[in-house]
Amino acid sequence: MAGGPEHRLFRPGDSPVHRLPPHCKLLALIGFVLATVSTPREAYWAFGAYAALLAVVAALARVPAGFVLRRMLVETPFVLFALLLPFVADGPTVEVLGLTVSHDGLLGAWNVLAKGTLGVVAGVLLAATTELRALLLGLQKLRMPALLVQIMSFMLRYGAVITAEMGRMRIARESRGFVARDLRQTPTVAKSAGALFIRSYERGERVHLAMLSRGYTGTMPILVDTRAGAAQWAAAATLPAAAFAVWAGALLR
Repeated sequence: MAGGPEHRLFRPGDSPVHRLPPHCKLLALIGFVLATVSTPREAYWAFGAYAALLAVVAALARVPAGFVLRRMLVETPFVLFALLLPFVADGPTVEVLGLTVSHDGLLGAWNVLAKGTLGVVAGVLLAATTELRALLLGLQKLRMPALLVQIMSFMLRYGAVITAEMGRMRIARESRGFVARDLRQTPTVAKSAGALFIRSYERGERVHLAMLSRGYTGTMPILVDTRAGAAQWAAAATLPAAAFAVWAGALLR
């Protein structure tokens, strides 16, 4: 994967978070998310504590807030859904800023926004401190089926290849005077999509033959040692341990 696609979510660095093994960070993320989603939605202080924990991780990883905010656009559909909930849900109503909304819908919107936002930020921080090929090695260390890991690795590698092929085809069309202005150009675009599929399929066959000629037997070699020591496991466990402490406090209140 040395020549794999550029990881636009990754922010190179040499922070303590960057140096943690990927499988440690993956388990830490899972533990943090489990604590977050199982927290009662009425425990408002707990979500503030979770946000503070993520802020500490971002500071340790030297990931600026602007970097995280720009990559949170993936959450937009969930935000729109949450904004609709107070207006479409049933139950008792309350007045907020001159608008009559459902109380249960308002709590549901808060639940979706708070937990979704915390999960997205945690995922962005993981991606910002871990290269894609390292994440795949981490999944392999966590005993994910080897076939699934290979499928994901090939998808990541050839996603950039296919994107580059699409760019070359677009340039070729435009150099011949083609401009997609309306639906009348749909047949040309459809033919281009078909040609792209054929080229990708043929290139995949060539790559597979090249891999077989180099001794590929169905498993990818592990070129980097990602073993974790006790200190690294302890460091990675700090975040989920603190999150579960907050979760326990939220249940006891």
